[in-house]
Amino acid sequence: MTTSTTPLHHAPPGTVAPVTGWSGVVKDWSSDREAFAVPWSKAMMWIFLVSDTFVFSCFLIGYMTVRTATVVPWPNASVVFGLNVGGVEVPLLLIALMTFVLISSSGTMAMAVHFANRGDRINAATLMCVTAVMGEIFVGMQGYEWSKLILHEGIRPWGNPIGAPQFGSSFFMITGFHGLHVTAGVITLLTVAIRMLRGRYEGSGYRIVEVVGLYWHFVDLVWVFIFALFYLW
Repeated sequence: MTTSTTPLHHAPPGTVAPVTGWSGVVKDWSSDREAFAVPWSKAMMWIFLVSDTFVFSCFLIGYMTVRTATVVPWPNASVVFGLNVGGVEVPLLLIALMTFVLISSSGTMAMAVHFANRGDRINAATLMCVTAVMGEIFVGMQGYEWSKLILHEGIRPWGNPIGAPQFGSSFFMITGFHGLHVTAGVITLLTVAIRMLRGRYEGSGYRIVEVVGLYWHFVDLVWVFIFALFYLW
């Protein structure tokens, strides 16, 4: 009588034999957990940004709904947001400058994150201050834009003498909410930069800079949508 046996498969020399059974499951799960590990601060920032995305989306969808539903002519953005330079009315000049400043600040913020990852707290803090200054310039230009609409055009959140009354409420609500985010970002940038210069984040690897950078890039991205819908539509 012959007894049949199943040949054993051995791993080739120089290779690691796969771990099977429950030990393999535990090992695979542990590897995935390490590969996709996210710091708690960054995870919380992402959750906040996702929730804030829903808020801005509701505002912008509401604006588009009102814009398409109203039967009263909507004000011409090229005229309303024009800027007089040397007696010549230049359409959307102020808005173009605001957009350029804010989008450029994303570049300085990215450079600040780069230097923070290298452990260069001096250059990282300096670039964060530059980013904050550019954000403050943006808010200042937005304040000038508001004063021009209120004092010269007579536009209010509850009325608009040059077109659809919903224009004022939509504009001041959405741009004001965004301006509040920019202001909060400026305060945060300056606070983190000062603490960095004092050596506050030496032990954490300056991870806070990347977290603040996520917020700032989000604010800049939201402005792209506001710019397209309010000023170019």
